Amino acid sequence: MAITALACSVAYGAVRVEVVAVEAGYTLLRGGQPYLVKGAGLAGVDVATLAARGGNSIRTWGVESAKATLDAAHRHGLTVSLGLPVAPERAGFDYDDHASIARQRRQVLGAVERHKDHPALLAWIIGNELDMGSTNPRVYDEVNELARLIHELDPNHPTTTTISALDRETVDLVRERAPDLDFLSVQAYGALALMPSAVRYLGSGPFMVTEWGPLGHWEVAKTRWGAPIEQHSTEKGRHYLASYRTLIEPFLGPGLGSYAFLWGQKQERTHTWFSLFTERGESTAAVDVLQFVWTGRAPSNQAPVLNSLSLARRFATDSIRLAAGRRYVAKANVVDPDGDHVRYWWRVKPESTETAVGGDLEAPIEDVDGLFVGDAHQAEVVLNAPATAGPYRLYVTASDGRGHAAYANVPFLVYGKR
Repeated sequence: MAITALACSVAYGAVRVEVVAVEAGYTLLRGGQPYLVKGAGLAGVDVATLAARGGNSIRTWGVESAKATLDAAHRHGLTVSLGLPVAPERAGFDYDDHASIARQRRQVLGAVERHKDHPALLAWIIGNELDMGSTNPRVYDEVNELARLIHELDPNHPTTTTISALDRETVDLVRERAPDLDFLSVQAYGALALMPSAVRYLGSGPFMVTEWGPLGHWEVAKTRWGAPIEQHSTEKGRHYLASYRTLIEPFLGPGLGSYAFLWGQKQERTHTWFSLFTERGESTAAVDVLQFVWTGRAPSNQAPVLNSLSLARRFATDSIRLAAGRRYVAKANVVDPDGDHVRYWWRVKPESTETAVGGDLEAPIEDVDGLFVGDAHQAEVVLNAPATAGPYRLYVTASDGRGHAAYANVPFLVYGKR
C-alpha cells in the first residue's frame, strides 16, 4: 500500500499528518510527533466528555456540521477523522453510472476544500463499509480516484476507507484497487476475535480499527422466536476491556489506533445496543473502561454494576413467554461500587422489525405505556403483560444520580388475548 509523500509546508494552520514506516511497522506522525489514535465515534454527546476521559480523537460518518465538530474538537485538544459522503451500493448507488459518480465526486471534493486547512483535522475517511452488500468492485476504483484527487487538494492529511469484512479477500481487493489510500480501516465487533490471524495479511500495510465495541446483534444467541439477546452494560464493559487488551493493543504497530463505537446514543435494533451513554447522557461501564485503557487510571466514581435482570423469575436466555394481560414481577440486581443511591427506570417496547445493515438509519421505537403497577423506580417492579400478542422487550436503567448508569433488557413473547 502506498504511503503518500506529504508536502513540507503547512497552509492556513493545517497540521501535517502522515503515515510513516518505523522499525515496529507504521505510525502516524502529527506535526512531526508520533500520534496513536485513542478515540471514539461521536454522536450527540459533547466532545468535552471524550477529552475528560482521556480520548484524543473522534470520527464522523459524514460532513454535516463538520465545521462545528472540528471547532469543538480543537477547543478540547482533540482531532477528527472526517467521514466523506460516498454512497454504498446497498443504498442504490450505481458505480457504473458516470453522471452519479461525477456528482458525488464534486460533493466529496467540495467538502475537502472546505475543511482541509482546519488544525483539528486528522484524516479523511472515504465512505463507510462500502464492501457490505457490494457486487461491483469498481466502487474501489472510485475510492482510489477520490484518494488521488484528495491528495492533490490536500497534501497534509492521509486518506482511508473502512471495511466490515475482516477477511483476506476483501483486504486484498481494496489494496489492489485503491493503492493510493494511505491506510486501510477495519470495523469489527465479535469478529475482532479474528485479529490474531487476520494481522498476518492485514498487517502487511498500515491499518486502523475505526469501529469496535460489543457483540453485534448479528453475532449473539437468539430466543426461540429469533430475538437477539443483548449483553447488558456491565458485560459490555468487560467485553470492551478484553477486546482492547487482547485484540487491539497487541497489534499497535501496523495498527495506528482505534475508534470505539459509539460515544453517544443511537437506535440499532435497540436504543442501547451500541450506546456508551443513555438517552439522558449518563455514561456506562464501557466508558469507564475506555478511560482506563486510554489513561491507565480508573475514574474516581464509576457506573453501577448490573449483575442480572429477571422477568417472571427467568432470564433472557430462557426465551420468556408471558400470557397477555397477566401480572408478573421483574427484578434487577444492581450494586453501585461507590455506594451511591440507585434509582431505576423501567420501560417496555415492541421488538424491532428492522433489517437494516451497516448501521443504516433506524427509527426509534415508542414505549408501551401503562403496564407498570405502582412505583416503577425500584429494583423490583410489577407489570401487566401487554394485551396484544407478539414480541416485546423489557428495559431497565439503573442510575446513580452522579451521571452514570447501568442498563439491561430482556426479550419476551406475549401469547393469547386478554
